[in-house]
Amino acid sequence: MPANIRQLTVKDKPALMQILHNTPEFKPAEVTIAEELIDCHLDDPDGSGYHILVADVNSKIAGYICWGPTPLTEGTWDIYWIAVAREVQSKGTGKALLAAAEDKIKKSRGRLILIETSGKPEYEKTRQFYLARGYDTVSLIPDFYAPGDDLLTLQKRLTP
Repeated sequence: MPANIRQLTVKDKPALMQILHNTPEFKPAEVTIAEELIDCHLDDPDGSGYHILVADVNSKIAGYICWGPTPLTEGTWDIYWIAVAREVQSKGTGKALLAAAEDKIKKSRGRLILIETSGKPEYEKTRQFYLARGYDTVSLIPDFYAPGDDLLTLQKRLTP
């Protein structure tokens, strides 16, 4: 069954936190930051600077995406978080979330989307996911997160 993509509500937060805690690539400090962004959005959806959509599959929260405009730029947006429950990965949920966010960014006159991710081997599937959706790797900073953990920046240019 395809994912239903919709706006985040307060009742979605426990399920999202469970997904984040069950994603082994995310360290506890990263989960804390993700929760802070969720809370900022829930506290002030229009003024927080963060946009969040959730996916539900069979009436169960299956994932979410969080993005926002990049400060001091014209039409550049950052994808901050995308997480999909393990049991529904590779079934189109992440693709649907990303497509929905890209559509909303286009409607906001976005021209460029940036995503930062780790260069560690366990993030290879994540990087391939973005590359398959038209993102290009535009920078690499060695040892950024920690020794042996590079920062990769991916970008996608949107057509008007």
